[in-house]
Parts: sequence; structure tokens; C-alpha cells
Amino acid sequence: MSFIQDTSIFELKSSLQLSSFVELLLEPINKTKHIYLIKLGLHEALVNAVKHGNNLDPSKIIKVKRIITTNWCVWQIQDQGKGMAHKKRVFKLPKNVDSTNGRGLFIIHECFDDVRWSPKGNRLQLALKR
Repeated sequence: MSFIQDTSIFELKSSLQLSSFVELLLEPINKTKHIYLIKLGLHEALVNAVKHGNNLDPSKIIKVKRIITTNWCVWQIQDQGKGMAHKKRVFKLPKNVDSTNGRGLFIIHECFDDVRWSPKGNRLQLALKR
């Protein structure tokens, strides 16, 4: 059984200046063994939300709900975009290794124990076992 220890909601105007925001999201678990991978995965998810969801529009916001339980750390990242179609949610490396795009979803899936999408595709839930 898992008990909620903390729930926090954050909002960020669409910007690729994400380092301090990622640090804020990680405050309760900053001493975790694999913190670098978690930072990388969160950063990728936020970049995708800002870049692809909100189209870098600074008037749009990203909402993040962080839920810490005895067994899980969960981040729900939601943008104001139209959502990603189910068939585009591919988490394999691109065939063209020189491509500058296509690695984000693969990285996200490698960094977290559970990744889920909302039906619309504009909210991503990332979960990490504690």
C-alpha cells in the first residue's frame, strides 16, 4: 500500500530555460541514486511539452503535478497543445542516427519505471519507484 506524502502543482510559462525548474521538481528526491537519469528524463519531457505541445509560445503554460508517495514519485506534465496522436508515441531510437529529433520519447521511457499518456495526448505521467 502506498500513502501520499506530498502533492504539489507547478506552472511554467513556455520556455526552454528549464534547469532551475527541473531542480525544483526534484527537491524531495534529490539524493536518489540515479538522479542524473531522472533529471534527463524530466528535462526531455518538459522540452517536448514546450517545443511540440505549446510550439514555443510564451503565452502558453506547462502544468506539472508532482505526487510523492511511500513507493512512487510521479510527475504529470501537461501542455496546452492539441496532443500527440497515439501512433506517434514511438519510443524507439530513430533509424537515422544523425537525426536531431526522435530520441526524446526513447530517453523518457528509459529514465522512468512507468510512462503513461492521457487519451488526448497532451499530458504525460512519469513514475519512478522509490
